[in-house]
Amino acid sequence: MAIDTSTRPTTVPEVQPLDDPRLSTRDKLVLFVLCAAQFMVALDFSVLNVALPDLGSDLGMSRSALQWAVTAFALPSGGFLLLFGRIGDLYGRRKLFLAGLALFGAASVLSTLAWDPASFLTGRALQGLGAAAIVPTGMSLLTTTFPEGPARDRALGISGTLLSLGFTVGMVAGGVLTDALGWRSTMALLSVFALIVLPLAPGLLPESLPHSLKGMGGAPIPERPRLDVPGAVSVTGGLLALIYALSTAADHGFGRADVITTLVAGLALLAVFTVVESRSAAPLVSLPMLRRRTVAWGNVGGLVTFSMMSTVIFVLTLYLQETLRLSAFETGLVFGVQGVLSAVAGTLAPKVIGRFGARRTLVGSLAGQGALIASLLLLNAHTWSVWVAVAGVSLASMCHLGAIISYGLTVTSGVPDEEQGLATGLVTSTQQVGITVGIPLLGVLATTSDDLLAGVHTVLALDAAIVLAAAVLVGLGLRRNGTRSRA
Repeated sequence: MAIDTSTRPTTVPEVQPLDDPRLSTRDKLVLFVLCAAQFMVALDFSVLNVALPDLGSDLGMSRSALQWAVTAFALPSGGFLLLFGRIGDLYGRRKLFLAGLALFGAASVLSTLAWDPASFLTGRALQGLGAAAIVPTGMSLLTTTFPEGPARDRALGISGTLLSLGFTVGMVAGGVLTDALGWRSTMALLSVFALIVLPLAPGLLPESLPHSLKGMGGAPIPERPRLDVPGAVSVTGGLLALIYALSTAADHGFGRADVITTLVAGLALLAVFTVVESRSAAPLVSLPMLRRRTVAWGNVGGLVTFSMMSTVIFVLTLYLQETLRLSAFETGLVFGVQGVLSAVAGTLAPKVIGRFGARRTLVGSLAGQGALIASLLLLNAHTWSVWVAVAGVSLASMCHLGAIISYGLTVTSGVPDEEQGLATGLVTSTQQVGITVGIPLLGVLATTSDDLLAGVHTVLALDAAIVLAAAVLVGLGLRRNGTRSRA
């Protein structure tokens, strides 16, 4: 999301550095509210994963339809992310943050009480819309509330740690809650989070509207961002159409009229999006920036690492519960180990990047992720395979986290300060789109297979091949960039 540097908080005085003993209780509460909201969204990406088999059985959703429980949330959360960030810049980040929280909480209640697949998927889609408002506005409120320097660095570090921790806690909590209270309790947990954060936020968070269209002494200030509604509509509609086409084709083949129609419509809308962005005064995606090799190839690496890892998590969840007959709690523990090792990787990755550079770390991490995903082809129907799953997915996730950190640094390296907002917006969008497209693109090959284990093997083989190919292509694409310390 592009951060409007002309907007500053108008109601809250400058915050002291977080290690300053004068840090007020209010400052701590502001940080708590913003980080709790981000943690809640991260939790939503994973808390339902281990509950999918129980969810499908209760609501009558087929195995092939279960991927929509994930996709219905991820698609709007990614598709509207940049647009909502711009709306926050223009009309007030605090207002949109509060609206996103309220929508997310109400949608979580709907998902908890869902009586059929349609009502549940509606709730999930509305949760995604709420998350699309919370994530960019929450990050902007954090960076504009805490001044640049030690205060902001530490605040961002706490926020990033909680985002990573949220995914791990979600996997474990999802298993515990599903075993003890059923799948609905996972959605109820999100409702509780929203009810805790929402009452605190209005009185604590500053608004971010500029004082006026002129600066001190009447000097002009940069124009506020405009809404790129055509861009948001075309890219979201294109992604929706493509995902529908791919998911339906996996069930019924590419010969159906609706598959062909939506596939063509999706490609046409993405082409329109490209034209719109090339002419927009305030584009959601800067096409000239994408001509930078670090930006283009860095985002390719990010897209692949996110989309392929989310697919692995999805198919392993089904494998562990349906083939090995693990309980939801035991499945959560498997991914809990993965989360712990990912946290370890998060502490090691900056040191590796400092030693080898972000570019080499990105390529090496992709290669490691692909090789370790390939090792999961050793999975079979014997119970000892659970240890193969634990080792393979945990080590692959360590490489995955290395790729996440290094692709973000690669994309933003060498970008002028005035374009950093667009660069970081691309990083965030790549993450959301990757999570969105991976499961419908490959996951359906497992869910529609008559033999689940054979389907899982097919997905893992394709997944590993794509990641390894991306490692080669990204390495070649970035070869001419003499980026060492940060890229």
